[in-house]
Amino acid sequence: MADPSSQNPNLATPPPPSSPSPTHQIQSGTSELSPPSRPPCSTLSFLKTANRPKLRVTSEFDSDSLLFLNKVSCKLFDNLAKLKLSFQNNSQREISQPQVSFTSKHVSVLYDVEEKNTFIKSTLDVHPRLQLRALHNVKAQQGEVAMEANLTEPGYSLELSSPVPIGYPRATLKFPLGEISLQEKDEEEEEKQKRTLSVNGILKRQVMNGVCTALYTDEELRLRYAYKDDALSFIPSISLPSNAASFAFKRRFSPSDKLSYWYNFDSNMWSAVYKRTYGKDYKLKAGYDSDVRLGWASLWVGDEAGKVKTTPMKMKVQFMLQVPQDDIKSSVLMFRVKKRWDI
Repeated sequence: MADPSSQNPNLATPPPPSSPSPTHQIQSGTSELSPPSRPPCSTLSFLKTANRPKLRVTSEFDSDSLLFLNKVSCKLFDNLAKLKLSFQNNSQREISQPQVSFTSKHVSVLYDVEEKNTFIKSTLDVHPRLQLRALHNVKAQQGEVAMEANLTEPGYSLELSSPVPIGYPRATLKFPLGEISLQEKDEEEEEKQKRTLSVNGILKRQVMNGVCTALYTDEELRLRYAYKDDALSFIPSISLPSNAASFAFKRRFSPSDKLSYWYNFDSNMWSAVYKRTYGKDYKLKAGYDSDVRLGWASLWVGDEAGKVKTTPMKMKVQFMLQVPQDDIKSSVLMFRVKKRWDI
């Protein structure tokens, strides 16, 4: 707020003399236009005007493991890069797994303090249609170099990658319906080493009101069909040659109520989950898993899938009750809290 005296000319300057001379008027006007004297520089004023990057502190506590997961990050160079420190500490305040990372558009560096190891990832756009990527593990002296070229047709690209320092290269063709990868590998057959060609790929195709997916990897083919509309989802799948089949069923009763069911024909294992949401920031889930013979219920305060910054008070809380089927008395109530501070 401005000084009130500067807004009132009667208070700002003394009354002029009864018979001012022209010389006096010129000198008076000159003194009024002269800049004010510069105040002495101080450490406090420097700190106020310094463009210090904002710190983002996130802390998460899990009552099951009794561990705190902490992250401290800030953006540098006008949001062109990000510096992050992450570590864990237990109830005895012992720090473990400290890591420091620096991330930018073209270079990312992760340093593991305990392992004394550095992971480097770089990306370079040589041409609008050509990109180079490199990964390097300093301690293991291993990495990968890849080159991806976008073809003239939209949605088509060819990627060539090779392990460093030794290894067989891999070629991957990407197209709108999926991708196919070719790579040589060594196999031992009758005490002899034989070189074969490995083929992996995934294909997707719109069939009626669903999507049919074929995934082939490590000589195993998995077929999956996903049908989905506004109220119903049905997802059967089968793996060949093992003939392991399963299906998932999801039914939405209202915008806030949903039931999910999964069954494995090979092992007769099944699980079911009921979910109900209350507004945007509250979610109640309950389910049962026959594989571990465990029933559970959880309450989320804050958007479960969203980021902490979008939740009230920048905090998310989860309460979970686990009830073993064989020993109800050993039921456990757990909670997890995640909080963010902007400093």
